[in-house]
Amino acid sequence: MGVADLADYPWDAVAPYAARARAHPGGIVDLSIGSPVDETPEVVATALRTATDAHAYPQTMGTPALRAAIAAWFERRRGVAGLTPDHVLPTVGSKELVALLPLLLGLGPGDVIVHPRAAYPTYEVGARLVGATPVASDDPAEWPAATRLAWVNSPGNPDGRVLDVAALRSAVGRARELGAVLASDECYAELGWEAPWDAEPIPSALDPRVTDGSPDGVLAVYSLSKQSNLAGYRAAFLAGDPALIARLLTARKHLGLMLPAPVQAAMVAALGDDEHVAAQKERYRRRREVLKPALEASGFRIDASEAGLYLWATEGREAWESIGRLADLGILAGPGHFYGTHFPQHVRLSLTAPDERITAAADRLRAAI
Repeated sequence: MGVADLADYPWDAVAPYAARARAHPGGIVDLSIGSPVDETPEVVATALRTATDAHAYPQTMGTPALRAAIAAWFERRRGVAGLTPDHVLPTVGSKELVALLPLLLGLGPGDVIVHPRAAYPTYEVGARLVGATPVASDDPAEWPAATRLAWVNSPGNPDGRVLDVAALRSAVGRARELGAVLASDECYAELGWEAPWDAEPIPSALDPRVTDGSPDGVLAVYSLSKQSNLAGYRAAFLAGDPALIARLLTARKHLGLMLPAPVQAAMVAALGDDEHVAAQKERYRRRREVLKPALEASGFRIDASEAGLYLWATEGREAWESIGRLADLGILAGPGHFYGTHFPQHVRLSLTAPDERITAAADRLRAAI
């Protein structure tokens, strides 16, 4: 299978519902895509402007300052100490890494790639791109013997589910038993809402309580898109097993997968400043506290959603019916069908809309009761 064989982009199917939502007298409230709407922090923008003299090719491995900043951030914010420059690698956003990781690891036909049951579709795209077999499973005990890459996603997209230390230990242990790489997508880890994640850090797959102090076979993927409003910068990174990092670095050098030098400088600034992250989290908290009770009052049940950027909701009917009902209120959401075959009655609603639009959505939901 090649790129030309991939299915049509699924979001095209939402277009008719977007048109219905735009016809609402009060305008559309687009909660379908998790694209940040708030300003890029000034500390980051200043760093970018200062680094515009970028006449030389950037380093695929990242500047020494960036690699040190990633390692320091993992220790300060994720409880993962002891990372060196050999343990980390910047990426051009996280989506390209998710899609290309099977290719960069040399996987292909006969190999199994596991991903969560409620899953960002790019995990499956990456498997199909190389002819591997994607398998949706949340239970490591079910992972097939042919598994060579296993994705976990905590907090989850779309469902906001958090894997605790015990669950991550189980996943890492099973991957090591199978000789597979365990890749943990952790891009929403700063956005914990419900106990215990409102008070304690969400664990990383690289946490020593998970790995017994060894990163062998484990990779953690992270993005600054959400916590720092840097989606347009394509600023992400991975960390973990230095042997795997070295393999990926060599492949990425050949492919020219390098971050622009000004973006690398901006990432250093973002990773070193926790204040803007706390401020952005508070914005999302306020929006969640407005939207969640309005959805519940209008007949939706919120499942999981204990962390992350989305509300995973169902009213016990076919997802497209819920999408249509919401569209008639001028609200656009994403159907559960886009995240696998297991949740045909769920919809995903993002917190990435301006306060006024979130309030408008809540008012419309309550008025329709």
